[in-house]
Amino acid sequence: QVDLVESGGGSVQSGGSLRLSCVVSRYTDSRYCIFWLRQAPGKEREVVATLESGVDATYASSVKGRFTVSRDSAKNTFYLQMNSLKPEGTAKYYCAADSRRAYSTLYSGCEFNVWGQGTQVTVSS
Repeated sequence: QVDLVESGGGSVQSGGSLRLSCVVSRYTDSRYCIFWLRQAPGKEREVVATLESGVDATYASSVKGRFTVSRDSAKNTFYLQMNSLKPEGTAKYYCAADSRRAYSTLYSGCEFNVWGQGTQVTVSS
């Protein structure tokens, strides 16, 4: 079973920064597919960033240039660095993964099917 645990949320003023962490169990160093999503009350879930092994990271246009995804393979941890935060960035943030990458070397898809409990980010103006 692939488990994800997020941390690092909190409250920050507009223009501030936060770094979210996501510890992912069972992922190998070379095969990973990670998404960062957010959902604000009353709004649809939005994928803000994707990090896949062997592929450049991708970002939603709403966060491009301000958010950066990275990983620490030694800690099996993925990060979302969020700079220049805006009030509209207030949401619960989740990391998600494609668990099939952990169980099959033949599988090369990248669609999330497991996610963590989320961490709240609140940006005040």
